[in-house]
Amino acid sequence: MEFNVPEELMAEQLRVLEKIAESGKLRIGVNEVTKAIEREQAKLVFIAQDVEPKEIVMHIPVLCDEKGITYTFVRSKKELGEKAGIEVSASSVAVVDPGNANKEFTELVKKIQGLRSKKEGKEANK
Repeated sequence: MEFNVPEELMAEQLRVLEKIAESGKLRIGVNEVTKAIEREQAKLVFIAQDVEPKEIVMHIPVLCDEKGITYTFVRSKKELGEKAGIEVSASSVAVVDPGNANKEFTELVKKIQGLRSKKEGKEANK
């Protein structure tokens, strides 16, 4: 499920998330993110890699795949919470509405999907 996000994409993801937090609509935390995915409101899901135990967020990529929702990873819960505009850590964040950051958001989703399709292509060749 988990895939490596290159450094430059990791930084871009966080910049775009920060911009979305200013004018868009986010769902923050595992329960809110899970509901947004199940209701097919989520357009992109960010998952922190340092969540312990991993079982807390393990269902999110599976749900996203079922619903055809793009997901990606960020290094830390602390960073994810900060960029989402809250003062505490967040294990996951769902973008429901990108607001004024729509152009950057669309480009970011394409890059993440491209990264995943490359990874899945490599796995298929093994």
